[in-house]
Amino acid sequence: MPKRVALLTAGGYAPCLSSAVGALIETYDATDPAIELIAYRHGYHGLLTGNSVAIGPEERAGAALLHRYGGSPIGNSRVKLTNDEDCRRRGLIGPDETALEVAAARLQADGVDVLHTIGGDDTNTAAADLAAYLHTLGSELTVVGLPKTIDNDIVPVRQSLGALTAAREASLFAQHVLAEHGSNPRMLIVHEVMGRASGWLTAAAARDYMAWHAEQQWLPGIGLDPRRWAIHAVYVPERPIDLAAEAERLRAVMDEIGCVNIFLAEGAGVNDIVAELEARGETVGRDPFGHIKIDTINPGRYFADRFSQEIGAEKQMVQKSGYFSRSAPAGDDDLALIREMAEKAVACATAGEPGLVGHDEERGDELRAIEFSRVAGHKPFDADQPWFTDLLAGIGQA
Repeated sequence: MPKRVALLTAGGYAPCLSSAVGALIETYDATDPAIELIAYRHGYHGLLTGNSVAIGPEERAGAALLHRYGGSPIGNSRVKLTNDEDCRRRGLIGPDETALEVAAARLQADGVDVLHTIGGDDTNTAAADLAAYLHTLGSELTVVGLPKTIDNDIVPVRQSLGALTAAREASLFAQHVLAEHGSNPRMLIVHEVMGRASGWLTAAAARDYMAWHAEQQWLPGIGLDPRRWAIHAVYVPERPIDLAAEAERLRAVMDEIGCVNIFLAEGAGVNDIVAELEARGETVGRDPFGHIKIDTINPGRYFADRFSQEIGAEKQMVQKSGYFSRSAPAGDDDLALIREMAEKAVACATAGEPGLVGHDEERGDELRAIEFSRVAGHKPFDADQPWFTDLLAGIGQA
């Protein structure tokens, strides 16, 4: 049985972090109240700087409150433990130190024997590297991660925490924003959804939106026309975009009903946009993980500008649902998944079994601690699966 357990949340927000922290606290309290719990603030940033908080009796008793909130009560950051140069630049480690050394020393000093990381593939595999490094020092650390990503793109996890809620929240966002289709004749609306490498969130949000659309009552005679409230295009990174053909198709939609509504994954067409910018001699920013900084290239604006003239839009609007979606409290389906995974995580931790907890797609969807060596990110969305192709056919895009 562990004596001291540490928690941290890292990477971008998702609608599961607060609830996952709460579920872990509740499960440990039910398992053995004598196990000490601490949390590192702002993920690996707090681990490197020694910024932690003890989870005492009051926090244990009130942990259920965390299920009501989005965000993370202990904070996140984007810190890559293997990027020493970036950690030095940010003042997280000294000139002659490595991040792994500093993090390992902090865990040893704090007496941590179990570390729960709630994050994506980078967060969890970095923790596994940290455990391996500690092993070389003769110190044992059991790392048990929980899979967090709104993109649902962790290999081989069937369903990551927060993604289902994020899709539903993106749909809700669109239910408001697409009402703007009548704010001007010949209106173009681009709803930009998070997802740099995976179109899952955009596709799932579009599916949820069109399910809502199918349940509504309409009054076309006065202009409450279902065609004007529908989605007319869904663009994801996994499918090529023929801009000329799409402009011709969408021009016909605009001519017929006076508006065009697009769901766009922020990573759709990014390689083409970056190539165009770099060909003009512009520098495209990248984060410490080497990812392109999406906000520096503004895909939604790029597509709106490209289509606007060709389809004869008099006004264009680009709205981004990302922060609205990712900071929401967990929905009921995610709450159930969080509870199931938290209980499994604590069971694995007390048994000394490391890994990333999830339903293993390569092992018959068994809920287990998946070996970190098998964990990877950027699982592509299967854009050929029937529900998505049916969605595209229903909006005239197939």
